[in-house]
Amino acid sequence: MNDRAALELLAAHGPLTRTRLGELTGLSKPTASQLLTRLESVGLVRTTGNVTGRPGPNAQLYEIDPAAAHVVALAVDQEGITAAIADITGQVVGEHRMTAPATDASVTNRTGELVAEAVDGALAAAGLGRDDLHSTVIGTPGALDPRTGTLRYAPHLPGWQSRTLRDDLAAVLNTPIVIENDVNLAAIAEQHHGTAQDFDDFALVWADEGVGAAIVLHGTLLRGATGGAGEIGYMPLPGAPLARGGPDAAARPDGGGGFQKLVGSPAVVELAREHGIDAPTATKALAAALRAPGPGDEVLTELARRLATGLASVVAVVDPELVVLSGEVAQAGGERLRQLVEAEMTGLALPRPQLRISEIEGDPILIGALWTAVASARQTVFDTARFDA
Repeated sequence: MNDRAALELLAAHGPLTRTRLGELTGLSKPTASQLLTRLESVGLVRTTGNVTGRPGPNAQLYEIDPAAAHVVALAVDQEGITAAIADITGQVVGEHRMTAPATDASVTNRTGELVAEAVDGALAAAGLGRDDLHSTVIGTPGALDPRTGTLRYAPHLPGWQSRTLRDDLAAVLNTPIVIENDVNLAAIAEQHHGTAQDFDDFALVWADEGVGAAIVLHGTLLRGATGGAGEIGYMPLPGAPLARGGPDAAARPDGGGGFQKLVGSPAVVELAREHGIDAPTATKALAAALRAPGPGDEVLTELARRLATGLASVVAVVDPELVVLSGEVAQAGGERLRQLVEAEMTGLALPRPQLRISEIEGDPILIGALWTAVASARQTVFDTARFDA
């Protein structure tokens, strides 16, 4: 228990002296010294310079040895796979992006090969090999059904539908594999690094190419019986066609209807075009709208109305303390869009949660996957009892 407490403190605070570690753990100086010697001998802690500039002998600093374990996180989307390697401290040491459009028939039966290629590219950037990996976390649209092992709610990723997907990938990479919903991972990033750090009950609403939500209650993700909690993109709303499924809808990320037909990136591009703003992406369309009084105001007001209508349904059921808006649409609309959504929500739902725009820098899905992978690795690596077995 003392070993783990010391390792967690070093992970949280960075380099510490023996004296400071003793103060934080409540251990005596001799006990703290013995602990650090033991952790150093098994390769979990290393010395990293001295504290200078104060009276008395220079104090030795100790830190987690970054090489104690490495993990890989992957973010999968319709256009390809991004892989990132991090050491046990959470520092990213290598990254690689591989283009592999899901619409390309040649990639359908090559999922394991494509994942391995992305991981190997990141490993090469880090100067590491597959034997250095401890665990893998993969973020994908949709969710892995715990009862069947299949990826649900992601028909636009045909190569990821195998019942043996997790086992196949584990065999390729030779690590434990966690496959997690991408929006859930974005919420984990917010929970530990973003605007939701001080909240136990919050909802993250992701408006991008697709639309989804992650619900965190009492600090824990709500997953649902089939992993589909938060699939609000399919939610029926006034003004949107119903997502009824069928052979034509099954191959489309929006399922043919629902909330995402109103606020997803393609819908934003179309809305802007209806008001005379022609732009190829939602980001550019909203940037233009923010600069265009009149037509731009109309675009932002209508988008805010649509978002508020969907959010009101989520808030009425879950009653979160905070709602975080994330994804391309939210980031592009920024504070102006947030204010308009907040105003539109007045009267739509009795609970009035705080409403914030995500402030995560970088890819929140990848950041959430890295945090999950590092936390999992620490659970095993920091268990020093295994060295005594």
